Amino acid sequence: MSVSLETLRRVFGYPSFRGPQAEIIDHMIGGGDALVLMPTGGGKSLCYQIPALLREGVGVVVSPLIALMQDQVDALLQAGVRAAFLNSSQDYATASETERRLRMDELDLIYVAPERLLTERFLGVMDYLLGKNRLALFAIDEAHCVSQWGHDFRPEYIQLSALHQRYPTVPRIALTATADQLTQREIITRLGLDAARVFISSFDRPNIRYTVVERDNPRRQLLDFLAGRRAEAGIVYCLSRKKVDETAAWLNEQGISALPYHAGLDAATRLRHQQRFLREDGIVMVATIAFGMGIDKPDVRFVAHLDLPKSLEAYYQETGRAGRDGEPAEAWMTYGLNDVVIHRMRIDESAAGDEQKRVERSKLDALLAWCETATCRRALLLKYFSEEARACGNCDTCLDPPQLWDGTVAAQKAMSAALRTGQRFGAGHLIDILRGKATEKVQQFGHANLPTFGAGADLDDAGWRSVFRQLLAAGLLHADAQSFGALRLTDAARPVLKGETTLSLRKQVKRVRDRKSATATRRSGAATPMATADAPLFEALRAWRADLAREQGVPAFVILHDKTLRELAARRPASLPDLLDVPGIGQAKAERYGESLLLLLA
Repeated sequence: MSVSLETLRRVFGYPSFRGPQAEIIDHMIGGGDALVLMPTGGGKSLCYQIPALLREGVGVVVSPLIALMQDQVDALLQAGVRAAFLNSSQDYATASETERRLRMDELDLIYVAPERLLTERFLGVMDYLLGKNRLALFAIDEAHCVSQWGHDFRPEYIQLSALHQRYPTVPRIALTATADQLTQREIITRLGLDAARVFISSFDRPNIRYTVVERDNPRRQLLDFLAGRRAEAGIVYCLSRKKVDETAAWLNEQGISALPYHAGLDAATRLRHQQRFLREDGIVMVATIAFGMGIDKPDVRFVAHLDLPKSLEAYYQETGRAGRDGEPAEAWMTYGLNDVVIHRMRIDESAAGDEQKRVERSKLDALLAWCETATCRRALLLKYFSEEARACGNCDTCLDPPQLWDGTVAAQKAMSAALRTGQRFGAGHLIDILRGKATEKVQQFGHANLPTFGAGADLDDAGWRSVFRQLLAAGLLHADAQSFGALRLTDAARPVLKGETTLSLRKQVKRVRDRKSATATRRSGAATPMATADAPLFEALRAWRADLAREQGVPAFVILHDKTLRELAARRPASLPDLLDVPGIGQAKAERYGESLLLLLA
């Protein structure tokens, strides 16, 4: 047995490595640099934690979020690993004591925020450790934060190139759960990882089901989605702070425990809400994108979007917070024409340079194409990350395939309406013209006299919204920010408008999903339901764990994951050696909790 596998079993309680973990760990132990792309829940942390334990000295982990540091350190302490963190939440005495422990060789891992890492004080500590040959490695977590094209760009991450310049002999590992090829190249360039080995795992999260619904009545749609999930933890993302506050308040009125989270709340409130979400069962966090990166809660059962995210990378990152434990989870989103207009206007009106705007428009186009696809969502999502896949059978387009129709004539009518009104109006006004609605605005501009007035009476408002949305997604129309979202034709529209090519569109239908049949078609990667006989013991174990978590002031999953509790309920180990055979229970946890667990399981 290799020393790394022995460490995995003894410290973390897992019988074997997954995917490329063993290869990455051996590469790091040997002193090599690495860039690791691995999906959320894929086991990225072990790729630097085990090398830090086996190499001489301390592993320095750069992490962007205070909450993530706290949770990871708590989990490592439970496993018997000497770990600590340094960030702005600590007072001077606590930080000084942590630095003393660093100098005195009393730590295996130190988590530090990038802005703290780059201070002269901390660099001085690392210089001291280097002189004593006590720097094991640098791990740069959430490495996509270095990318200016990315959705989580953090300027201080660019300065991390100083690590390579100042400590060229110390191996570095950069890790992220999401990065397209452009972002990968930028990570390599900005962090000086040109000689690093690149390890790319499959981006597939087979336990997550993807569903996109046309926005109709979003609150009712969200409530319908949450039916039967009231005891489950989840995240609901909204674009604005105001919408976050209003949605959280409304969900509480509906009897659903919901908390708001956004940058407009004071730090104490954000921390309190985050801790409740991590430590209590069945809490729904309603949030902007300020919440989520690095959230380590394994039993998030759903992520819902009430607004369109900025890109497929952002969507993949945000939905990846669901189902980290491998159990079935859902990614659900409402999506409407207005989302497209708002995002395009934000890009056009931003202070970004022309090249960055071009990249952002391209990323938005890819997301819109994904929303409007008639093929497997998972396969298209993976293709975006340069990974080929077959139809999954676990997304809405696989479970309930959309119908297609020849939308060429409808597209011509829509684009003709835009042209004949001078390309100065948004979709709502154009739909009124097409449907023959003589509104005050239509009459004011004399548009009731146009040949296109009433030419689209065969489709209702929802049908025309679908047409315009698909024309925007296909790049035949674009929303002009300078004219308040007026729809203008692109060069790509010309062949369709002239009848030189045809256009297939998704049919607008009210879709009602049969939850039983959908559940029956879950992929083999999804978990098997617990045996009825094991359920009472599982609940007793959860109650035992909850009591311990409250006593220790840590999230319950830091003690033992639900997956481990399920294994305990199914196996019912009767001795300490049997307990050590349960995945997720290492030597330290067996010694700490073994006696009380065996009593509970007897």
